[in-house]
Amino acid sequence: MRHDWVFDVLSDLLSYATRNGLPRLASKVSETIDEARSEIAGAGDDPDDQPTLPPKGGTMH
Repeated sequence: MRHDWVFDVLSDLLSYATRNGLPRLASKVSETIDEARSEIAGAGDDPDDQPTLPPKGGTMH
């Protein structure tokens, strides 16, 4: 199952928080992206089923 959409949503939320002066939210979203990256990367055994993970740190845009 592909999880790429999750990273798109989280990235949009991170960008929103950053643009609108919400640093605590931005920090939490960044932590959530890292957690999602770790959990999703370890969830599947089928290499064809692995999502394209966003780069570590920063925004995806």
